[in-house]
Amino acid sequence: MDYKDAGVNIDEGNKFVEMIKPIAKATMKSGVLNGIGGFGALYQLTDYKNPVLVSGTDGVGTKLKIAFMMKKYDTIGIDLVAMCVNDVIVSGAKPLFFLDYFATGKLQSDVGIEVIRGIAAGCSEAECALIGGETAELPGMYNEGEFDLAGFAVGAVEKDEIIDGRNIEVGDAIIGLASSGIHSNGYSLVRKVLFDLGKMSTDDYVEEYGLSLGEVILKPTRIYVKAFKSLKGISIKGMAHITGGGFIDNIPRTLKDGVSAKLDKNSWDVPHIFKLIKDIGKIDDMEMYRTFNMGIGMIIIVPSHQCDDAINRLKAAGEKPFIIGEIVNGKKEVLL
Repeated sequence: MDYKDAGVNIDEGNKFVEMIKPIAKATMKSGVLNGIGGFGALYQLTDYKNPVLVSGTDGVGTKLKIAFMMKKYDTIGIDLVAMCVNDVIVSGAKPLFFLDYFATGKLQSDVGIEVIRGIAAGCSEAECALIGGETAELPGMYNEGEFDLAGFAVGAVEKDEIIDGRNIEVGDAIIGLASSGIHSNGYSLVRKVLFDLGKMSTDDYVEEYGLSLGEVILKPTRIYVKAFKSLKGISIKGMAHITGGGFIDNIPRTLKDGVSAKLDKNSWDVPHIFKLIKDIGKIDDMEMYRTFNMGIGMIIIVPSHQCDDAINRLKAAGEKPFIIGEIVNGKKEVLL
């Protein structure tokens, strides 16, 4: 807890730290030597012969604004973990541990605990330990009742098992894993389209989901760690986490020179929320695919002869996979 600024309630801060210790403790795993409470968290790397550490850091952007509007804070921590660990696994790494940064003008323990419980839930889903973080009280920096979040994940992969796209070949299959919704990107546009242009509110009922609009757009980002682990033995040649930049900017990051990803837009289900945003905002297809995940949160490139096996494993792991395209000759771009 950062007590440097005037006006900080030290007693509240100490109480908060004691409250989060058991929450974090529930995520501990072998390798953690010490966790919450020290100046630094210690993790002993075991079970690797030639390990490479892979790190990822991110936040949840203006999706926080939706949480503030709804006064619902129990899932935003899941988003935070997801944004970091999903980036880590695309290199072939298994997440090991996670740290968070929670900053607010005035600490409200009940809100903070909901956020931390969400982070812990995300860590449990990602099979990594919440081993530390920073809670900063910064008077004057944030509007009343608001806060900011950032996270940091570290994973490890054997050096000869790094996924970097170098082995991608023409004819390889592209598998897409269904997203849970908008995930955590494009929310500035979401708010402008739905609330400003569409004059909607978070309480509006969305018949297609049987939920309020707020519940639909606050649904947490899907974590794909278990899906990735289910593919052990499959020759994964490339992976892409579909975040800011959508399909257009993210998929080329895993491609090597001389190939492109040819996708069939009719091969998966595009959730209704994206159609709603497109229609109200009068946004063209290319911009939608450049901004949003459009129903696919992760893509995995595998040899065509292993595609059926991979699909079956992913289904058994609880995922909804689609064969969405193939690798073709090209200029390291996405062909829709």
